[in-house]
Amino acid sequence: MYYTQYQAALAACIAIFPLFTSAFWRLPCRGRTGLARLDPIIDPGQLSSHVHSIHGGGNFGMDSDMQILRESNCTSCGVLQDMSAYWTPALYFMHTNGTAQVVPEVGGMLAYYFLYGENIQAFPSNFRMVAGDPFQRNFTWPIPDPPKSTWSGAQVSQEALRQKAIGFNCLNYNEDPEGSLMRHYMPSKEYLDENCVDGIRLELMFPSCWNGEDVDSPDHKSHVAYPDLVMTGTCPEGYETQLVSLFYETIWDTYSFKDVDGYFALANGDPTGFGYHGDFMFGWEDGVLQQAVDTCTSDTGIVDDCEIFNIQEEDDQRQCFFEQHSLLEDDDTQVNAAGLPGGVPIEWGPAYASPMSISSSSPKPVSTPTGFPIDLPHFSIPHISFDFSIQASVGAPDAPDATGQPASTTTPAAISTSAPSPTPTPTTSIKIDPITEEIIYLEQDVVVMIDDDGTPYSTSRGTMRTVSTAITTATETSTVVSYVERDTIPSEPEDQDRILHHARRHVHHHGHLHQRRSYGKTF
Repeated sequence: MYYTQYQAALAACIAIFPLFTSAFWRLPCRGRTGLARLDPIIDPGQLSSHVHSIHGGGNFGMDSDMQILRESNCTSCGVLQDMSAYWTPALYFMHTNGTAQVVPEVGGMLAYYFLYGENIQAFPSNFRMVAGDPFQRNFTWPIPDPPKSTWSGAQVSQEALRQKAIGFNCLNYNEDPEGSLMRHYMPSKEYLDENCVDGIRLELMFPSCWNGEDVDSPDHKSHVAYPDLVMTGTCPEGYETQLVSLFYETIWDTYSFKDVDGYFALANGDPTGFGYHGDFMFGWEDGVLQQAVDTCTSDTGIVDDCEIFNIQEEDDQRQCFFEQHSLLEDDDTQVNAAGLPGGVPIEWGPAYASPMSISSSSPKPVSTPTGFPIDLPHFSIPHISFDFSIQASVGAPDAPDATGQPASTTTPAAISTSAPSPTPTPTTSIKIDPITEEIIYLEQDVVVMIDDDGTPYSTSRGTMRTVSTAITTATETSTVVSYVERDTIPSEPEDQDRILHHARRHVHHHGHLHQRRSYGKTF
């Protein structure tokens, strides 16, 4: 089934890709060398805090460097001269009983090498880099992205571009495809079940502008930068060297969990998707990548069109595995009854996630995730903005203004409820839908919205809540909330039914603003 899905997607990509770019090749990594808590860039010489899906050279391990990778006797990717390592966090399904089950990966990884710009350089020897931030749990820029032609100021800051360099693409090969890097967060379970019958494609763009000197940096990011349109555009001052552009795609079969209670989370404890990230460690043979950059200018994306490459069959790619470290023998990366391997906690944000301690094995006890409740996706909105939230315990972060710059806000003077306080303390959040400009108020099983006539109303299981607010404008790019107060009152069953029906009428998908007929990218 997975092979058929991939073939359908690839055919669509090949048919349309030349419309969007000139020269590139698509490096297939049909095999997965391993699924393990290893990350030799972030956690060299020790276990990683969370599980990665790893592709590339068979010598991958906690002590890997370029030389070790080059000595691999196999690779799970298609080009035999490339022993580089490519890895991202695995995707898990979190069952309501606390069990974490890895989601099937469809077709391995595709690593795109794009030839954007002029005087393109191959990655230098010993080069490595990281894209994304595993601790990110919110998006501090407008959702959806405004047209790139309007980006300026803070919208083209490196902080903004880093957050825009991840994508979650809903796959349905019978419908018009979505644009790449269009959605920067994980869709709700309900949305995935209803719309994404061929799974979800996780996308990650790496920086392609280099300072021309350093092959790494202390944070593994500062030696590179994004061009001002994320994938293309002008490199910032000090990073004028244009490297070959690297882009990851992995497809996960989320549809295999259709109608199963639970939610999806990345292995780093991230159910929002904002903390998606990836690593690259260079392992090409000397001179081969630069030769390919200079001469392999086909616009088909088919790796076989580059005569420089020695290509191995897909079955051979699937036979390459790295040796599992003895410290990971007790890790169950497939189905872990104690939650995410390594004991990684689920953190919904919007606060920055806490540093993860490294465990030699997954703990037996499992705790209920903090932040949004497990059953909250019943009222989630696929395109909802996470730009602004208020948490009772941490106060209010700044909301973006019309330029994307943080704007000042006032923390609510009081947020109270007559309902008993559960353990752990519930998180209280206000979120703005940038398309409908509705205000969604979330706490445990409660959803509070603004009615058509401007009256706040709410839904909950068994109670109806009235809301008094002093709320200023809520637009696509600007939100200021000055005060929120709630009182709980009982309601009649017919009132509850009316409110729930009204809420469900509001909570719907408004359609994507940007689509194109291609399995590949929109450039």
